[in-house]
Amino acid sequence: MSNKKKLVIISNEKISVEDSKFSCDNIDIKSIPEGLQEEFDVSLIARKTKIKRSYKIDLINIFLSNNVFSYLNSVFKTFNNKNTNYLLISITPYTFLSFIILFLFKKKRYVYLRSSGHEEYKAILGFLGPFIFNIMYTLINYKSNIISCQKRLTNKKKYDLVFPSEINDNWLSNRKSPTLTKPKLLYVGRIKVEKGFYSFLKIFNEIKNDIELSVVGNKENLEQHDYKINFLGFKNKANDLINIYDDHNIVILPSYTEAHPKVVDESLARLRPVIIFEEISHIIQYRQGVFISKRNSKSLMETIKFIMNNLEFKKISAVIDDIKDESITTLDGLADNIKETVKGFTRNQVILTHMSNKLLCDDLYNVTQQIDHIINYDAENIGCDRYQINRLKSYKNRINNALITMKYTRNLSKCGRKKKSKI
Repeated sequence: MSNKKKLVIISNEKISVEDSKFSCDNIDIKSIPEGLQEEFDVSLIARKTKIKRSYKIDLINIFLSNNVFSYLNSVFKTFNNKNTNYLLISITPYTFLSFIILFLFKKKRYVYLRSSGHEEYKAILGFLGPFIFNIMYTLINYKSNIISCQKRLTNKKKYDLVFPSEINDNWLSNRKSPTLTKPKLLYVGRIKVEKGFYSFLKIFNEIKNDIELSVVGNKENLEQHDYKINFLGFKNKANDLINIYDDHNIVILPSYTEAHPKVVDESLARLRPVIIFEEISHIIQYRQGVFISKRNSKSLMETIKFIMNNLEFKKISAVIDDIKDESITTLDGLADNIKETVKGFTRNQVILTHMSNKLLCDDLYNVTQQIDHIINYDAENIGCDRYQINRLKSYKNRINNALITMKYTRNLSKCGRKKKSKI
């Protein structure tokens, strides 16, 4: 018998079962139970669907229900162990009713908030939606231990903040520069009203410019011939998603409500900018490369054009292109290092790298430090002449100029001045 403490996860997610194998479409419902079972004896209560889902869940104790009565009965059946903890994922009618039962029986419960249901319920139910959700939210928020992926999702003073991410080294490797011949938009996610997908389609169909749109996701209730869209189906393998991101140049996230959308981090990891609408402007936080548009075709087209045609970023890229294209022969080891750092930064890639994150700036700054170290400490020992030193200084100055233009925040003037070369 396992000595692990029991944890029951209660979710509104619909899960399919085939040959005793359980699958879901929301990666969180796979990763959360699988991760927690290393520390707990985990059970999962969820809803059942006949529609085949994509992510296989590696968990033994999964209890599915066809209706709310069997769902709540599954909750009651877990009361045999008095020390069981409960984790409710998101606030929905099903999880709210489960909360009432757990509250009445004084069970220890945690609630994981992933998005703002106020906006979501408004998108689904209209003006009554926020009122209905607020009743559930107020009770659950007041009487539960809260885990949130963003501060704005709870008004409690004490809560646990998490930053979920599926990004690994694979997402950050072998990044490719996009083609900018025309806008190639990409939507990755569920095709739901609350995700703003249908609202976005209306806007997209109003645009007469030559723009491509691809969609990654299940289109259960959507006919492909109704819209000018390239449906790529549901993809659950990282390599497939990486290739799809690389084949497009802008990602669109039209949701009405989000807290910590993984698609944004995935897109920026592949050096692709993201367009969002005003309702979720709060998700930008520390991110660079996320652009806000009004929810209309004119504003969206202006945002797309800005990304595709911004001259300032093209000027920056030219500096890097000069360094990349020039034959570097000074100090073989350092020359190879510089080439490795800048060889992939073609004009378009530099544009999007600056918009997406600080990785390019950090890499180039590190090159200036390496050059300084060679000039100030190693040049004499390795027989570097004055001409080679001047070449290295030239590279450093040109990189610094690019960093200054990109408004990089480090103090570039203080790098490597402890010792002067005797040459």
